Amino acid sequence: MNIIKLSAIASTNDYLKSLSTTQYLENFTIVVAEHQTAGKGQMGAKWDVQPGKNLTFSVLVKDLLLGINEIFNLNAAVAVSIIEALEENNVKDLAIKWPNDILAGNKKIGGVLIENSIKNNGEIFSVVGIGLNVNQTDFEGLPKASSVAVVTGYEHDKTVLLKAIVENLQRNVAALLHKNAAPIWTKYHKKLYKKGVPMPFEKDGQRFMGIIQDVNSSGNLLLLLEDDTVAEFKIKELQMLY
Repeated sequence: MNIIKLSAIASTNDYLKSLSTTQYLENFTIVVAEHQTAGKGQMGAKWDVQPGKNLTFSVLVKDLLLGINEIFNLNAAVAVSIIEALEENNVKDLAIKWPNDILAGNKKIGGVLIENSIKNNGEIFSVVGIGLNVNQTDFEGLPKASSVAVVTGYEHDKTVLLKAIVENLQRNVAALLHKNAAPIWTKYHKKLYKKGVPMPFEKDGQRFMGIIQDVNSSGNLLLLLEDDTVAEFKIKELQMLY
């Protein structure tokens, strides 16, 4: 496992992408930083964490051949890999909030940002950025945030968690390579936050009720609406109010 450790960097995703353009990197190369000054979340959101307390790292995933309608398989595999690693370390009540936020109870402890580059032959070159709140306990002004330490009541070895996540990711990516995505999707749907429960949502300033039915292979959310129709929503097209 090739791990590049940095004390501080603007963004591990940007660093790994830049590095991969100038030299050969083996598959599943990891860049981990104790402090990330310009961490990124979905749709340009900022991922801000306390230095030295948490995991901020990026993983290179290459040689993965997926159809254009299967790209979200990697997102599902990453989210499931994090869940599996946390379960192995006694973290309870875990869920995946669509598309790939990691929750413990009703509070966010982790997030994922995957940046893909698709080649002409269908090969996907991906940089998987993961932020996981591990030992931080102060979340003043962030009522929906928590950490592994808060949930379990004790501090955790960040390196142990890092290796567990990547080892699970290697196994799940191998399953995708062998066209065996079904078990990954089964676990993703099993852990999908508020699936089958009436929940308020907001889209373009309009609030409405919906029941999460599924997430399809394109990563779109399928909601059962009050008029008994099922509508499909793209990532970040709507917000769950929880």
